[in-house]
Amino acid sequence: MFSLVDAWQEDINARKVFKFRLELAEDTEAGNTVAERELELDHNRLILPQVKLAVWKRDKGKCVICGSSDNLHFDHIIPYSRGGSSLVAENIQLLCARHNIEKRDKIE
Repeated sequence: MFSLVDAWQEDINARKVFKFRLELAEDTEAGNTVAERELELDHNRLILPQVKLAVWKRDKGKCVICGSSDNLHFDHIIPYSRGGSSLVAENIQLLCARHNIEKRDKIE
């Protein structure tokens, strides 16, 4: 984890660039790894690797709508923005880019 110490803007080659100075933050929860702290969160958009693996196996590496195996995305069945969980494979599915874009944040 890092703490934001300073931020500024510079003009480089006629472009505005934001720069940040970060410092390593001390771990206030001694002994906890980053993964352990993430698991303590009740509602997190991050799809855990073991959930992705379970979904990939269940959906056989193909879009659940058209069966394509190109440009696949992990999609929340109940969207994260509407309270869907990322922690269980039952709420995640594989969709190709076309079907994922069409679905957006709808519940189907």
